[in-house]
Amino acid sequence: AGTVLAHAARASRKDLRDAVEAAGKALEGWSAATAYLRGQILHRIAEFMESRRDELVGAIRSVEGATAAAARREVDLAVDRTISFAGWTDKISSLIGGQCSVAGPFYTMSVAEPVGVCAVAAPARPSLLGLVTAIMPPLAAGNTVVALASEANPLPAVAFGEILGVSDVPAGVVNLLTGGMGEIVPAMASHRQIAAIGGIGLPAEIAAGAAEAAADSLKRT
Repeated sequence: AGTVLAHAARASRKDLRDAVEAAGKALEGWSAATAYLRGQILHRIAEFMESRRDELVGAIRSVEGATAAAARREVDLAVDRTISFAGWTDKISSLIGGQCSVAGPFYTMSVAEPVGVCAVAAPARPSLLGLVTAIMPPLAAGNTVVALASEANPLPAVAFGEILGVSDVPAGVVNLLTGGMGEIVPAMASHRQIAAIGGIGLPAEIAAGAAEAAADSLKRT
């Protein structure tokens, strides 16, 4: 107790604006990429997570005080979840979209399209699994992401960010911030270039404030 493990940056609103700008620039390329390619990249992330398993386990244990077995299980679940969403990339359109039955000499079709730049916030625990769970669904659907790591336990997110950097993820597709939830989440909710916001384990007062702020720009929550 009381041991300094690392100093994590405390993101400001300016950092958030820069992250949203980067995500916006990357959106066209990522959303236009084939579902197969997106799936391959997400699978690549899972492979690198597996190859750096010991590092991730150590990061979880150091900040969460978890047992070795519990930390290994969290990493295994994070890898499995990433692989699962890698498999969903080419199935989303057929599940959500399709032909619509109409009475007339014509037919209509619905096509699933990315929402845009999505903001997500990870819970304090499980810090790695929660972050992966928040990031992977919008990525699989062709959105770019601005993610706020666990405020209490940011070290696993920093290690995960290094993995993203070597996993063929295009620049700007995933933008990780470390900092205070009470400062960054309201700024995410009110930012007009963010199309959707979500979080796991948000305190009730922060969630309620974010929903109210998001309503001003008709942001999905």
